[in-house]
Amino acid sequence: MATLMARLTRCAMALGLLLTAVACGSGPPSGRLTVMIPWSELEFQAFHSVIRSFEEKTGIQVDVLVTRAQTQQLDAAVAAGAPPDLAVLPSVGALDRYARGDRLQRLDADITEDYAQPFRGLGIVGGKVYAVPVKADVKSLIWYNPKVTVEPPPNAMTDLQALSRERPETWCLGLASGPTSGWPGADWIADILLSQSGTDTYKGWLLGDVYWHSDEVAAAWTAWRSIAAKSVEEAAEKKFGEAAKGMTAKPPTCALAHGALSAMGFPPSAVAGDAYNYVTWAPKSTRQLEVSADFVGRFTENPSGTALITYLSSAEAQQAWVNQPGSYGFSALGQGKPLTYDNLVQRGIAKMLQPDSGYTLCFSAADAMAPDLSAAFYRAVLDYTADAAPLKILLKGLDKVQAGRDSPVPPDKLCAPAT
Repeated sequence: MATLMARLTRCAMALGLLLTAVACGSGPPSGRLTVMIPWSELEFQAFHSVIRSFEEKTGIQVDVLVTRAQTQQLDAAVAAGAPPDLAVLPSVGALDRYARGDRLQRLDADITEDYAQPFRGLGIVGGKVYAVPVKADVKSLIWYNPKVTVEPPPNAMTDLQALSRERPETWCLGLASGPTSGWPGADWIADILLSQSGTDTYKGWLLGDVYWHSDEVAAAWTAWRSIAAKSVEEAAEKKFGEAAKGMTAKPPTCALAHGALSAMGFPPSAVAGDAYNYVTWAPKSTRQLEVSADFVGRFTENPSGTALITYLSSAEAQQAWVNQPGSYGFSALGQGKPLTYDNLVQRGIAKMLQPDSGYTLCFSAADAMAPDLSAAFYRAVLDYTADAAPLKILLKGLDKVQAGRDSPVPPDKLCAPAT
């Protein structure tokens, strides 16, 4: 822990905006590099354990820059000409913008060959590889505490709406998340659209061919509001991670949550399958899942950056990473690279990402949007919960933000069978 704190002191990125990026410099010697990440607490510790292994194997020193305001911090550092050597990119939309703006360095194509679809193609812009997915997630999950909710909750839309009418404070829902407040609602709305209207409508919406104010998209918003019910009333001020912890609190303050395992904040002491478990949101008839990934890209020519990306992409590093206490992440490595998950619940979710699972994986909607559109999506979610404007007005406003812009993700890369 002393070493960890020393690292953070050298490049104290927790709250500083531009200061840290400048202090760390844009051209360190090849035996040292900087990497900017958005993870904190247990997620950070899991990542840092992998970094320590890399340092021991290579002798390369890594300064980890931690920030929860990833978009703002990275934009400021890049604009000042003092980017970190590597950064976890906040979205595929940001990845596309940095690549097309000649901010990202090209990577060797063979780094991505072991990754599964649809993750592999998302780091490719203009036929060139710019980033690799080093951590994956499945968002189409409903969580419950088996000690409190003895029977698994329903995943059918009408059944969940009926449940919320009977128990309006059922959901562990928080929307507060700093500059990205609103994202939990955005993820849920996208999940509902995918399950209600299918992949063609989902892709058409992201590509701008299906309007935000269309009946299909509007129905996803109203369905979310009816399911979340009374739980939305204080959600705007409640942090998502803190809200989800209510499920395993003693006594529990809520019963169900929606989203990725890594976002739930379950403590390592909570026994998987006993203190928490899940059902998939995807209807059995369609078997569609909303997934996401954290990509790492290189912003400088420091050769040590390539060495770290190569290591983070290896089965060895991925295996160590997914089994760190509190990691709760998944590997996007494909066939021929099977990993062992110690956590029973994690193991079941990981199978959904493997080849021949039968699931169609669709990339997270907000992450596949241009950054300004996803930000507007998050704001609209907050306005909707606060009844700040009629839904039709909010959705037409999002149509104006999207008008005339191309999707940063080609349509053939938005959804793909797990392969």
